Amino acid sequence: MGLVSVLLISFCVLSISLVGTDNIVVGIPTTLDGPFKPVTVPLDKTFRGHAVDLPDTDPRVQRVVQGFEPEQISVSLSTTHDSVWISWITGDFQIGDSIKPLNPKTVASVVRYGRLRFPLIHKATGYSLVYNQLYPFVGLQNYTSGIIHHVRLTGLKPNTLYHYQCGDPSIPAMSSTYYFKTMPASGPNSYPSRIAIVGDLGLTYNTTSTVDHMIGNNPDLILVVGDVCYANLYLTNGTGADCYSCSFSRTPIHETYQPRWDYWGRYMQPVTSKIPIMVVEGNHEIEKQVENQTFVAYSSRFAFPSKESGSSSAFYYSFNAGGIHFIMLGGYIAYNKSAHQYKWLEKDLAKVDRKVTPWLVATWHPPWYSTYKAHYREAECMRTAMEDLLYQYGVDIIFNGHVHAYERSNRVYNYTLDPCGPVHITVGDGGNREKMAIAHADEPGNCPDPSTTPDEYMGGFCAFNFTSGPAAGKFCWDRQPDYSAYRESSFGHGIFEVKNETHALWTWHRNQDMYNSPGDQIYIVRQPERCPTEPQHF
Repeated sequence: MGLVSVLLISFCVLSISLVGTDNIVVGIPTTLDGPFKPVTVPLDKTFRGHAVDLPDTDPRVQRVVQGFEPEQISVSLSTTHDSVWISWITGDFQIGDSIKPLNPKTVASVVRYGRLRFPLIHKATGYSLVYNQLYPFVGLQNYTSGIIHHVRLTGLKPNTLYHYQCGDPSIPAMSSTYYFKTMPASGPNSYPSRIAIVGDLGLTYNTTSTVDHMIGNNPDLILVVGDVCYANLYLTNGTGADCYSCSFSRTPIHETYQPRWDYWGRYMQPVTSKIPIMVVEGNHEIEKQVENQTFVAYSSRFAFPSKESGSSSAFYYSFNAGGIHFIMLGGYIAYNKSAHQYKWLEKDLAKVDRKVTPWLVATWHPPWYSTYKAHYREAECMRTAMEDLLYQYGVDIIFNGHVHAYERSNRVYNYTLDPCGPVHITVGDGGNREKMAIAHADEPGNCPDPSTTPDEYMGGFCAFNFTSGPAAGKFCWDRQPDYSAYRESSFGHGIFEVKNETHALWTWHRNQDMYNSPGDQIYIVRQPERCPTEPQHF
């Protein structure tokens, strides 16, 4: 046998040893190797942890369409593979002392679509609306949106490319032709290739780096875990600041500059017009206005599969992406056991068939297991209300934002290492203009006063001193907690790749790294034979 043949055989054996069945790469750690000793990556002080918003003069945020031509086009999922939502805006917003809302009935909501680029043989119609952001104070500018359209397409085939145009053909004012790909049909061996997870994006130059890196990873789906455009870091006259309460403490109401939403939609259109995006609300979407209305922009601009998933609210809903069942929960709406959200969650979990969707993933904005000083134990009331239920049904992974840093937990339940507890991952490092979270609650002098920790919007007080473990009798640990596996202050995004019924690869990418270089990487492994996936009744 020649030397070349020996080398080829050796290379093939090496390749087989490095990549096992289902493309499981040997050498990447798995949760079965854990729990891991806590790791804190030292702060890279050369990296800019302070972002600057794109100005309204940036070409990427300016309106480039004419008349009632569609803009800010996006795709979002329904509950199953055979349906998606197409959303867009026609007509321009108005802001000032005297505004006159557009009439949604004057422009139709039509989508033409098909598997061929031409002709687009199918047609669907939907509904439209206009929302206002109004302030009952002299000197503040009011806002009214363009006409927002939402159209649901049905009868779609799984894992299939569709072309579409949206608009009103009678004006005529139709968009260019775009495309999207449907999710795979639900099943234990059927998954999207890659799902991007990102939070607290904003619209800064660091945001653009995050989005560029994210698109470089070719995701099939994007999850935004709250805090979208940060319009509430601005006054209604367009003056912005990194810290609203620091710079504008005397305003009679927390103002917003709603055009930032339009800028975000325009900037993101090249992405969202072809890759489905699913959003859950964060605290920066509260945006209080006249008559104590809140979350109006969030609820109006995005399409949610709420009705399809049995929810009566845009704050919580669920959907399938292949063999994954995603549950999107609301951290800023009642979540106690008597609340509508909790009762909906019970019903939704009870309907999940783990033989069809083995993976169960939950997402909401404020994390339960963050060890940073910022927002430390802020969502403790939500945790005490819902953690038992999620644990009983064997939720595998939980994604959060809110804290502007990255952190991955060991498997944990009720602050205790538990091989059947979910992995909690915080990805609130999308790039917004607020300062990056750097200080940790377990460092000397950083443990916050418990009275300062409850969420300002939701209220309540549930965060007490720990009663067991190394931190018993204390409100904070005096070292990185055992449940915290890895933490780092840096901008970035995550990619979630389910490989089979039991293995999923999680990769966190930092903006300052090369596009194919992971900052943190691990296989999250399910153990259905060991861990229950439905409540145990004794």
